This record gives sequence, structure tokens and C-alpha cells, in this order.
Amino acid sequence: MKQNIGNIERAIRIVAGLAIASLAFVGPASPWALLGLVLVVTGILGWCPPYALLGINTCKCKS
Repeated sequence: MKQNIGNIERAIRIVAGLAIASLAFVGPASPWALLGLVLVVTGILGWCPPYALLGINTCKCKS
């Protein structure tokens, strides 16, 4: 798994993911809150499976 998400996008994914996941605790309990966990995991790993399938790479790191 080669990193395909840039650092800024990773930070945005983690913050947005935590915000969405927190809805399961403070707002109406919904399965959509699990989407937040997906964003957090992809943000931490720096790898997104759909990006890999589509050939998208926002990472400016050396290959």
C-alpha cells in the first residue's frame, strides 16, 4: 500500500471523520456515523482504496 493521500487531505479527513463519528454519541444514532470511522482510518493510513483504483494521487511524496 503506497501512500496516495497528501498531508493536508489526511488532516482534513481525520478532523471531518471525527466530527461525523461524534454524531453517533451526541446526535441521532445513525449508521452514517460509521462513515466517519472510514475517513479517520484512511486519514491515518494515508491510503484510500478508491483513489488507488482510479489512479488518483494527492501525495507529493517521493515515489
